[in-house]
Amino acid sequence: MDLQSIKNRFGIIGNSPSLNHALNTAVQVSATDLTVLIVGESGVGKEVFSQIIHTLSARKHNPFIAVNCGAIPEGTIDSELFGHEKGSFTGAVESRKGYFETVNGGTIFLDEIGEMPLGTQARLLRVLETGEFIRVGSSKVQKTDVRVIAATNRELLEFAEKGKFRQDLYYRLSTVPIRVPSLRDRKEDIQLLFRKFVVDFSERYKTTAVQLDEEAKNALINHPFPGNVRELKNLAEQISVLSNSRHITATQLRSFLPNKNQGTRMPILAGAATQGEFANEREILYKLFFDMKKDVTELKKMFLEILQNPSMAVNAASFTKESLMNDFSRIDDQEIEIAHPIIQTQNLPTQIISNPQQPYLLNDEAIHHHEEVEENLNIMVKEKELIIKALKKHKSKRRDASADLGISERTLYRKLKEYDIDDL
Repeated sequence: MDLQSIKNRFGIIGNSPSLNHALNTAVQVSATDLTVLIVGESGVGKEVFSQIIHTLSARKHNPFIAVNCGAIPEGTIDSELFGHEKGSFTGAVESRKGYFETVNGGTIFLDEIGEMPLGTQARLLRVLETGEFIRVGSSKVQKTDVRVIAATNRELLEFAEKGKFRQDLYYRLSTVPIRVPSLRDRKEDIQLLFRKFVVDFSERYKTTAVQLDEEAKNALINHPFPGNVRELKNLAEQISVLSNSRHITATQLRSFLPNKNQGTRMPILAGAATQGEFANEREILYKLFFDMKKDVTELKKMFLEILQNPSMAVNAASFTKESLMNDFSRIDDQEIEIAHPIIQTQNLPTQIISNPQQPYLLNDEAIHHHEEVEENLNIMVKEKELIIKALKKHKSKRRDASADLGISERTLYRKLKEYDIDDL
């Protein structure tokens, strides 16, 4: 089958050398059972290449399944891929086959492979090397004959150097790498794609296809298209539906294009340069809570030393309400609730209130009359409080809240479901 026939069959438009090279590689490797790693930015059509490889292979009559590794929660991805036994975890009311068992003899496409947890990566490596896997909660080794095609929009080698991706798995996956070019790297195809999209939408919405003048064509070609083909298709649909004119000028076109500065002014978490030492966001929270506990412990120690040493002359001014509030201002009152203040001005002796310049020695009763309060250090409670606080701070804007928390928007969405938090 020649290249043009493949393009027609799978709806691929373009003649750039980089696109043709990627297609030729896909055609050549389809006749083998080699593992393939498809690399490219989001929106370039990586899944289409996996379908081409499967359709042209000897496995074409067997199952093909696409799995988005980034969309499956970390706690369930092992069960989804490898299956589980009844009672292996809470909610496992019956045994279940995983994808590697149900797709035996076929092809499995693992999209966003860079989002796969390290533990699952070890299981996947065993499947690739020996064709063996074990269900969650079982000790029985099972065999499978599945071809793996993986895809990512990340540089996995850099991830491997940072310890976020197994280096041995990277080299095992990239037996045959295919790099799908971004749209800005094949500008000669932009007009062809745009024309195809507007014609399709004109037929769908029963309108006349829009036309671009020369200046508008140049503006379209020079747009960076960070969303690649997906962004271009959305742009064509917007113009087809919302434009009152069928002849589009450059000015009209730019009104549909996003501001170039958008997406570059995202909030970042302070100290982001040092976060690489943490394996995930939960470890960041652990460190935050331990530091918080340390601060509270130091404050307790300071007050106890004052209370337990009556020989120390205590300046009453330091015990005024304003001074105490200044001491506690370093601790966010939403993070730590002080239910029983150790010392309050209304409980101080009249001598201190009336004559704050005179030293006052605390008696034994004052020394022993105090109450220690242990703050709640439950990790899930604190995590929920931080999420609610971030949502309130950013007025329920999940993207900004997730960036402030130092986690992905997808992880934040999962946490909202897990803790049953509604948008605030």
